[in-house]
Amino acid sequence: MNIKRAKNEIKDTIEAYLLKDAFGDYVIPPIRQRPVLLLGAPGIGKTQIMEQVARECGIGLVSYTITHHTRQSAIGLPFISKQEFDDQEFPVTEYTMSEIVASIYKKMKTTGLREGILFIDEINCVSETLAPAMLQFLQCKTFGSHEIPQGWIIVAAGNPPEYNKSVREFDVVTMDRVKKIEVEPDYTVWKEYAQKEQIHSAILSYLDTRPGNFYKMETTVDGRKFATPRGWEDLSVILKVYETLGKEMDREVVVQYIQHEMIAKDFANYLELYRKYQMDYQLEAVLAGHIDEVLLKKAAHAPFDERLSVVNLLLARCRESFAAQIRQEEAIRLLFEQLRLLKGALSGAQDTLDGWMTDQIANFHQEYEQKKTAGLLSREEDRRYRQVTEQLEAWYHHLQTSGLRAPEDAFAWIKEQFNRKQDTLDESFEKAGTMLEHAFDFIEAAFGNGQETVIFVTNLNTDYYCVRFLQQYDCERYYRYNKELLFEERSRSIEARLEELNI
Repeated sequence: MNIKRAKNEIKDTIEAYLLKDAFGDYVIPPIRQRPVLLLGAPGIGKTQIMEQVARECGIGLVSYTITHHTRQSAIGLPFISKQEFDDQEFPVTEYTMSEIVASIYKKMKTTGLREGILFIDEINCVSETLAPAMLQFLQCKTFGSHEIPQGWIIVAAGNPPEYNKSVREFDVVTMDRVKKIEVEPDYTVWKEYAQKEQIHSAILSYLDTRPGNFYKMETTVDGRKFATPRGWEDLSVILKVYETLGKEMDREVVVQYIQHEMIAKDFANYLELYRKYQMDYQLEAVLAGHIDEVLLKKAAHAPFDERLSVVNLLLARCRESFAAQIRQEEAIRLLFEQLRLLKGALSGAQDTLDGWMTDQIANFHQEYEQKKTAGLLSREEDRRYRQVTEQLEAWYHHLQTSGLRAPEDAFAWIKEQFNRKQDTLDESFEKAGTMLEHAFDFIEAAFGNGQETVIFVTNLNTDYYCVRFLQQYDCERYYRYNKELLFEERSRSIEARLEELNI
């Protein structure tokens, strides 16, 4: 299955395992809660989805790469204790608590989360001395003599033997005690994630034309050559930073992330063309409503790769605008919630700002710290909390020097500032919508109802931020093209069905 389906399967498993009956007991007893074993090629996102699952389920996460551990750190250190048998005292070997189990209790103490996921990566690549402990862990849910606390679900990940020479095959007894999920790379699914994470548009455009290069693992006389989703994502990050710093990225840099020389060279060449198209077609001017007839003719007669790149460049620029709009909207919504709480506290407020606004800011900051410590905030959510905190503190410091000390007067001023931010957001919303209309103007004039238009509309339908924006913005052409596409798809489906029936 693909990584998206695997993520949903794990979330369903967690929901089932953590379901309790009327007496507070788990409906599925811990002994029947099979550990989840994720098997899949390296770099396809097995580790990353665990952070997402824990965050979305609101539970804790303790993560370990087991190959970094020794037998002692996994099961604990031995020590001699004394026990009495038949009125005689004997020295007995016991073990200190496993570092891994201790980490779970520490996580519960610092976050207050009593349930969570214990994620063990590369579980089938352990050393010979640690292998028995891993088998015991999967079969009995213990490290040494210490059990995994109830409410903590075990998820382990490993690579198939063809990807790692140190892989150890688990026996049937062990495999019969786990819930095995095999994961395969899937570009279509990864693209949904990539669009939401704002992976560089050049990478998405390249992989749209060469999806076979999304994931590749080859063994040659010179060793392993590979391209992985993790490699593309990390390349996207450094590519954006290089652009900010004004640095050039060539094949020698790309191959540091995409460790397949042919693919790295191909992408580096494509990146040069991509930048060239951005300049040649004056896309910023196009999105501002200035369309050159010469450029329209050039686009209409360009090779398909070039036409697709132009469409993706337009789409990427619109996506950036939509993403900024949605993110600012989310921050405004979070800020509004704080203003609502401020207003609710007015009735019991003191005569000055102190004890009213300061308390609300402190409570909000405490909420942020708790969620951050528990790992329940994505990077974007973390930024949103900090952005709102900075805004509240800025307003407070301004009010301290403005002379508006009465909470009612201060709140009236804050409300006015908030309305201005809302007006600014509305203006940017209209600008983003106008940009989309200009993109449609260019695509219609250059490509008509061709496949380029289909690709543009299809990407609007699958991109997270585009969909969020279009839920609010009424774009007549977007809806019209969608209807036409649906009609064509239904027609093709009917024709295919008639062929099957030999009619």
